[in-house]
Parts: sequence; C-alpha cells; structure tokens
Amino acid sequence: MTRREQLLAVTTVLVSIVGFLLLLELVMNLLPVASGLQSLPVSMEDPILRYRPNRPYVFSHGAMLDNVNYGKVNNAGWVNDQDYVKSGLPLIAIVGDSFIEAQMVPYEQAVQGRLSKALANKFRVYSFANSGAPLSQYLTLARYAVDEYQAKAVVINVVGNDFDESHVAYKLGPGFWLYVTDANGQLRLQLFPHNPGLLWTLARKSALARYIFINLKFDYIRSIAVFRDYFAFLRPVAAQTIDRPMTATDADERRVKISYEAIDAFFRDLPRLVKLPPERVLFTLDGFRYPEAVATGSYWDLMRKAFRAKAQTLGYEAIDLDPLFFERYRRNGERFEFENDAHWNGTGHAIAAAAVRDWLRRSGLDSTN
Repeated sequence: MTRREQLLAVTTVLVSIVGFLLLLELVMNLLPVASGLQSLPVSMEDPILRYRPNRPYVFSHGAMLDNVNYGKVNNAGWVNDQDYVKSGLPLIAIVGDSFIEAQMVPYEQAVQGRLSKALANKFRVYSFANSGAPLSQYLTLARYAVDEYQAKAVVINVVGNDFDESHVAYKLGPGFWLYVTDANGQLRLQLFPHNPGLLWTLARKSALARYIFINLKFDYIRSIAVFRDYFAFLRPVAAQTIDRPMTATDADERRVKISYEAIDAFFRDLPRLVKLPPERVLFTLDGFRYPEAVATGSYWDLMRKAFRAKAQTLGYEAIDLDPLFFERYRRNGERFEFENDAHWNGTGHAIAAAAVRDWLRRSGLDSTN
C-alpha cells in the first residue's frame, strides 16, 4: 500500500467515525437525555452551590432514559417551579440533597410543591438542595436560607449517606462544604471550590456527552488518584450525578467513628450558623421504608439512632419516617421509590410532606406568623 493509499484509508476511517458520532449526536438530541443543571462556580466570594438560573431541565435515569421528568431552575438558581423573592409571607425552607432537589419528581408531587400548595395563604415554602449534599453542606444551605431569605423555620431531610460523606475522607465534593480534621483532631468546615472546567462546559452542550457522563455516569477516571489532577476538568461531573439515597451496610470501625464525629460536629455548628431556636428546626429522617428491609445493627441503623438521639437531647425534633412508611405499606402495599431508582417517588414525598404538616400544627407555627 502506497503512502497515499494509507493516508486515504486513515482519512476514510476518521470521516466514518466523525460521521457516526454526528449521527449519534443527532439521535440523542431527539431523545430525553438528561440535561444536567449546569452548576455555577463556587468560591469564598460566592460560597453556595447553585445552578444556571431561569432555564428548563430534563431528567432521565440510566442508559434506558427511564423516569423522564421536565422541570425548571428558577430565578435564584434552585430546582423549583417558583421564583424566589426576599419578602412576603413567612418562609419555610426545605433543605436536603437529591431527595429534596427532586429532579426526578414533578414539582407538584415533591415535598416543597405539596407544602407550598397546602400552605399558600400562610407561608412561602422554598427548597434549597444540592444533589450529593451531606450534613456538612446542609448547614451552609440552612444558613443561606435564614440569612438571605429570612426563613422562619427550616426542615432538613436526612438520608443514609449524609454522615460519612460529610468528611473529606469519604467524598470528593467540588462546590461543597465538607468537614476536614484540623491539627487538633477537631472537625472543621472547609469549602472545596468549584469552577466548571472548559472541557466540561463545552461537553455539556452535546447530548451525546451528557448521555455518557450523566445518564451512564461515566466518571470512574476521577477515582484513580494518579490521574486526579490531570483529569481535573472532569471533576464538575460530581456535582451533576445523583447521589445514592441509601448507603452501604458495612459498619467498619473507621467509618462509624468518622460518622459519629460528623454528627457531633454538625450539632455543634448548627446553632452557630443557623440562627434559629431548636423549635424552629425540624429533621425528617428517611428509613428502611419496609418492615422486611430493616437491618438492625447495620451502618444505616446505627447512624439513624445516633442522629435522632443527639437531636432530641439538644431539643430538636427528628421525625423518623419509617413508622409512617410502614403503616402506609401495610395498608395498601404502595412503594415509595421508583422501580430502578431508590429516590422517593410521589408517594414517598407525600409521606414526608404530611409529616412536616403535622409538625407545623403541633409546633404552633401553622397558626402563627
């Protein structure tokens, strides 16, 4: 084969590959590929992770594009159908991770959507949530809701991976506030800045790239430490992935120790950062959801019990959602999550919203401003 023939063969292969990729891109643009939320830079000057405002988003799960949902990022950069204003009716802030961000649930079915409708003449109900956020991030989200929007009450939803992933040893979280251990062995909050890399900024304009990185969650390269700095442009993908709602059952000694320390640090920092009395802060605690799923002595079991006991000791109410889940399941056999995604479905959100309504009535907040 002559050199010219070799060059022609290579060119033919390259053109074929490019043509195939362009065809895939065209097809993906016709399908409900996840759009992502397009996180904004996070720094000490702008320390809260939010998303590019005033834009629609598409959610779909996995390779088969399941659980398609269409939603909105509002004027303030949060997943919520309402635009946020800083005055008006008293505000209840709902804080959490992907459960509360709820990309996979229509707004009217989510906790905040249900409560906003039910309390329309008494309260504003706004959500402040980041997919993947742990306890340490909840502190800064709750502080932001109180400082920026004068929230009168805060509801914080707690799930299985919120404890260990509050510590930098268990989470790489660009844009998040995480606990690090200082020279004295104490946990201290530290911001891990986030600046979307140029390559990812360009890639998220491609439906094919979004399918690979968001739907297929093709981010394993980031976990290889030797390449971590070289592939720094891939780190923003971490802020786009859906965190797992439950966590591993393994209660190894180091993990449990760090998690207990994170709980202690969270409640140490809560009154300092979130200027609300304990009676204005509620925790809703996700659970095993089904009686047959209860794993006594598992990591999740230990963390739920420790968190609730600490909250109650300090005068905070922590509602264990499991009795409510169990009763609903015994009554009619309903499921509380999607078939292929353990996040709450509309029924799961309805259970949590009802628990918050009950707390508002019992606390007297529902009848006062």
